[in-house]
Amino acid sequence: MKVVIFAGGKGTRISEESHLKPKPMIEIGGKPILWHIMKIYQSYGHNEFIICLGYKGYVIKEYFYNYFIHNTDFTIDIKNNQIIHHDSNSEDFKITLVETGLETMTAGRLKRIEKYLNPNEDFMLTYGDGVANVDINELIGFHKASSHLATMTAIQPGSRFGVMNMAANGQVNSFTEKPKEDGAWINGGFFVLNQGIFNYLKEDANEVMWEKQPLEDLSNDGQLIAYKHHGFWKCMDTLRDCIDLNEMWDNNPEWKIWK
Repeated sequence: MKVVIFAGGKGTRISEESHLKPKPMIEIGGKPILWHIMKIYQSYGHNEFIICLGYKGYVIKEYFYNYFIHNTDFTIDIKNNQIIHHDSNSEDFKITLVETGLETMTAGRLKRIEKYLNPNEDFMLTYGDGVANVDINELIGFHKASSHLATMTAIQPGSRFGVMNMAANGQVNSFTEKPKEDGAWINGGFFVLNQGIFNYLKEDANEVMWEKQPLEDLSNDGQLIAYKHHGFWKCMDTLRDCIDLNEMWDNNPEWKIWK
């Protein structure tokens, strides 16, 4: 099953990094967050990717174009203009990189990669800025058992702020982290989709957000179901998130399910 990844946004809320590179190329532990996302899927046997490019897409193209040589020991015979490759640490990825437009919205990006999907086969979709320990096989099984056109992983992000426990007179007795169960469920990405969802995309969907009209129409038609994920999930939305993820990487990160 192929995996589609949105990687074309400008990442304006993390402009400290994104003015130099697209957000999916911001590094966690020396590797782009996009690589981490792909490793999650690869861990479950899914290694064919379609990446929707936009803002500074050439950076992503150049990274993967040169990936093999950057992860391989080799000998250069300058006299004979030969390169002998030795041991490689390159990944077993097959990647289709598609220019989907600088200003194109997410529904338009999805529409533009339709021709690269396997006919009549379900596919997966996610965003290029979020990692999780979602059980991909369980997610796929849930989707197939439901018979809906679209399955969306729902998560509870919890609050960024602590909660004060106060007495009636205002005395603060303790601080606690707000539990996730107190929050609403939101779109966490990690979709599994039937190709029937393309019937919900307008012919010219460039100015349409996948998260608005298409998902709302699927919901109204009873064709959208949520897979509730209670485990780890984090989106790299701000510089603080980037710092947090890098700190997590140094301490047995929960999304690192590969060896």
